[in-house]
Amino acid sequence: MNLLGTRVGAGSSGRAAVLATIRRTRRGQVRRLAALVVLCCALLITLLMAAIFLGGARRVDPADILPAAFGLRTGLADYVVFQNRLPRALAASLSGALFGLSGALYQRLIRNPLATPDIVGISAGGGAGATTALVLAPSLPLGIPLAALCGSFLLVAAIHAISWRQGVDTYRLVLVGIGLSAVCVAYTNYVLTAADQHSIAIAMRWLVGSVNGVSWEGVATLAVALVLCALGTTALDRPLGGMVLGDDLATGLGAAVPRTRVATLLLGAGAAALATSVVGPIGFVALISGPIAVRLTGGRHTLALAPLVGAVIVLGADLPAQHAPVISPVPTGVLTALLGAPYFFWLILRRGTGAPS
Repeated sequence: MNLLGTRVGAGSSGRAAVLATIRRTRRGQVRRLAALVVLCCALLITLLMAAIFLGGARRVDPADILPAAFGLRTGLADYVVFQNRLPRALAASLSGALFGLSGALYQRLIRNPLATPDIVGISAGGGAGATTALVLAPSLPLGIPLAALCGSFLLVAAIHAISWRQGVDTYRLVLVGIGLSAVCVAYTNYVLTAADQHSIAIAMRWLVGSVNGVSWEGVATLAVALVLCALGTTALDRPLGGMVLGDDLATGLGAAVPRTRVATLLLGAGAAALATSVVGPIGFVALISGPIAVRLTGGRHTLALAPLVGAVIVLGADLPAQHAPVISPVPTGVLTALLGAPYFFWLILRRGTGAPS
C-alpha cells in the first residue's frame, strides 16, 4: 500500500510539474506577445506622427499641425493636415493591417508561406472587379468596394471548385490560383483598352498601389473592414489552430474543417479585396507580414501580430515614397515591391533546396 501510494503521489506531482511548466510557457508567450504589440504600436504611432509633421510643397506652421489633425483648424492647415496627410497615413496603416491579416490567414490555412492573396490571385480578382467599376461606373455609390468584393469572392469560388478532388490539395490550390490570377490580369488589361485616357491614368496608378488622395470615406471603409475581419478572425482562431495538426486529426477533435476552410478563404479574400478597393493591390505586404510575425512570436499568436506588422510596413514604405530624395514621389506599391520581391525569390529558392519554411 505504501508503494502504491508512493507511485500515485509521484504521478500526481509529475502531472502538476508538467501543468506548471505549460502555464509558465503560456504566460511567457503572452508576455512576449504583449511586448511585441506595444513595440509595434509605438513604432506605428511614431510613423504616424512623422507622416503628419513631414511637409511637402505646402508648408504649415508646426504649431497648427496637431490641432489641425483633430479638426481644430481651418484654411491651409485643415486642407493639408486633416484632408490630406492624416487620411493618407491612416489609410496606409489600415490597409497594411488588412493585407497582413489576409496573408496570415491564408498562410495558416494552407500551411504554405507562398499562399497569400496576392500570390494566389485573390488580389488580382479584387483588382479586376474594382477596375471594372472604376472604368465603367466610377460614380456608382460603393461601386468599387462592392465590385472588388465580388471579384475576390468569385475567384475564391473558382479556385475552390477547380482544385477540389475529394478534398482540397494545397499545392493544387496554389497552382490554380496562380493560373486564374493571370486570367484576371488579362481581363483587367482588356477593360483598360475600353477606357478613356483619364480613366486609364487613374486606373494604372491605382493598380500599382497608392494611398495618395484617399478620402475620409475610404478610411472609414478600411476601418469598418478591419473591425469586422478582426471579429471573424477571433471566431476562426481556435478551429484554425486545430487544422495545423492536419485535416483528419482536426476532424477527429471535432473541428468543422470544410466550413472553417471556406470561411477562412472568404474572410481573407474580403480583407484583401476591401483594402484593394481603396488603395489598390499593394504588392507583397500579405506575403512578408505573416513570416515576420512568425519569427517575432516564435510561431504563436501570428494572427494577432501580422496586422500590426503589415501596418508598419505600408506606412513605413509610404514615408520614403513621399519624401525620399531622388525617387519621390512614387506610388507606395513600388517600394513594397522592392522590399517583397527579393524575399519572394529567396523563399522560392529556400524551399527549392529543401530548407524548412
